[in-house]
Amino acid sequence: MESQKKYSDMTEHELRTEVARLMEKARKAEQLGIVNEYAVYQRKAVIVQSYLVDAKSIIPGEVYRIDGDEGVFFKVDYLKGLFAWGYRLSGERAEEALPISMLKPLKSGK
Repeated sequence: MESQKKYSDMTEHELRTEVARLMEKARKAEQLGIVNEYAVYQRKAVIVQSYLVDAKSIIPGEVYRIDGDEGVFFKVDYLKGLFAWGYRLSGERAEEALPISMLKPLKSGK
C-alpha cells in the first residue's frame, strides 16, 4: 500500500493536482452511474480545496454565500480547523459545519 502525504503537508501545486485527480474520479463515477462514489469524491475535493483557503479570510459573525447552493446564506459563528460552524439564514437555523472552501464572500460577483 502506498504511503500518501497528508493534505496539510502538501504544497499548493500538490493540492491543486489532488483536487483535479479527485474531480476526474468523480466524473468517471458519475458516467458509470455510481452515485455514492461520485458524492464521496466531490466532497473529498471540497475538503482538499479548503486547504487552499486562508482561514483568516473567514470572519466569525459575517454572512457568506454557499457555493453550489444559490440564494442560501450562511452566518459563521466560529471556525474549527477547516470548517466554519454556524447556520443557514433560511430554514430552522440549526447549527452545522461547512468546509471553508464552500463559503464565498457576499461582495464577490454573482
